[in-house]
Amino acid sequence: MAIITEEPDSPEPPLRKRRPEPKSKPTSSPSQPASTSTYTKSADPTTNPFHFWFCFTLVVSLVTLFCLLLTSLSPKDPKTWFLSLPPTLRNHYSNGRTIKVQTAPNHPQVEVFSIQQGPTNSDSRVLIVHGIGCSSFAFQDVVKFLGRKDVHAVAIDLPGSGFSDKSIAVVEENVGGYGFFGGVWEVYEEIKEKGLFWGFDQLVEQGYVNFEENKVRVSKKESIKAIELGSEEMGRVLAQVVDSMGLAPVDLVLHDSALGLSANWISKNRDLIRSVMILDGAPSGTALPAWVLEVPVVREVLLGFRFVFERVVATCCMTSVGGLEAEAHRILLKGRDGGKAVAGMLKKLNFSFDLSEWSSLDGVKGLPIQVIWSGGWSDKWTTEGRQIAGALPQATLVNHSGGRWIQKDNAEEVAQSIHEFVSSLPKSTRQVVEEPISEHSQKTFSEAQGSNHHYHHHDHDHHHDVHGHSHGHAGYMDAYGLGHGWAM
Repeated sequence: MAIITEEPDSPEPPLRKRRPEPKSKPTSSPSQPASTSTYTKSADPTTNPFHFWFCFTLVVSLVTLFCLLLTSLSPKDPKTWFLSLPPTLRNHYSNGRTIKVQTAPNHPQVEVFSIQQGPTNSDSRVLIVHGIGCSSFAFQDVVKFLGRKDVHAVAIDLPGSGFSDKSIAVVEENVGGYGFFGGVWEVYEEIKEKGLFWGFDQLVEQGYVNFEENKVRVSKKESIKAIELGSEEMGRVLAQVVDSMGLAPVDLVLHDSALGLSANWISKNRDLIRSVMILDGAPSGTALPAWVLEVPVVREVLLGFRFVFERVVATCCMTSVGGLEAEAHRILLKGRDGGKAVAGMLKKLNFSFDLSEWSSLDGVKGLPIQVIWSGGWSDKWTTEGRQIAGALPQATLVNHSGGRWIQKDNAEEVAQSIHEFVSSLPKSTRQVVEEPISEHSQKTFSEAQGSNHHYHHHDHDHHHDVHGHSHGHAGYMDAYGLGHGWAM
């Protein structure tokens, strides 16, 4: 029995008591900071998705309000906008005149601004067409130099650019109304025409209202839209400008994107063209980047701040942005929603235009072509100029020291290249059209003859025959409500 009552394991209870002590010390010490770190992570506000979306919405709202503020600050009234122009642009406008053209068959006529110098009876008649974002303002010194060389030089602002019209009133027809609200409006018009109790009378007499739901209704809505100039519209503008100003056969100077927009018209109107000069124009893209004008927010910032526009233009278009040249381009782009019109033109550009295929067309074969290219802009741009000249078998390449947009300091250099090229061509005879005048031209001339400004037009033509370089007249401010104007 003594064996049964033996107690050999007396130290076991303290061992059991000691086991939780070492375990509790290491587990309790790291677990406490782990819990605090987990708490701090969950409480960190930067990982809260609601906080991110709140900040994102706030930033977008502020940017939108900022852009709306920039848009509202620019004068909407054409007269107010014109009076706010710097003297440089006012002088440029006073030296030009407007021509009425039609960009589409069912659209109203728009005004195209033009400047010209030199005798109208010259053997060389040069028409300069600017690229996207640019205007005739960049070529005013080129036109003056050519005029002094007895070349009849003309530079125009394409519709949507410069001083030309940038928007047009379009009447849209909609068959069947405008959905639910259109139906409500039609019922309102019906009640307005037949009386308020007309429906109640029919409801009492017939048990229903005799409303013609199956009747085809055509509603018209007039809206103001920015002019979007594509290849087809460009062809119409060039044809009417050449016809109304008597420039055929014309020596075309195509700057930047004007080459791609005019290529189709050139190939189909060989008899109206004597030569083509490509001035820093590549099918691969435009000097002014497309994305800065296509994105509304970026466009408003670009055109709203002078220093932003100067930095972009200095990087992509001009060798220097000193003076008022860059600022004048910004004002013309911003005024009267010019940015929207240029963005619409960008959408219609054909960036896959093939020069080699175009040069092989029957209407282009044998056409004298000169490539006038910037030789100091960049090595890549110089190489592209050589490739373009190589793609045109009949083309010659001439370099100039300026940028992709013409500036005052290299205008004479470019004008000299144009003059030497057109002087080397065989003399042409001014085209005398014996065939019946087209319906559009007849309509345009009839309106001009029936207007009260026929005297100005007649007198100005004779004035050009004697002094081809003078075009200033107070009547040119009629487009901005400042006087009496006229158009060809």
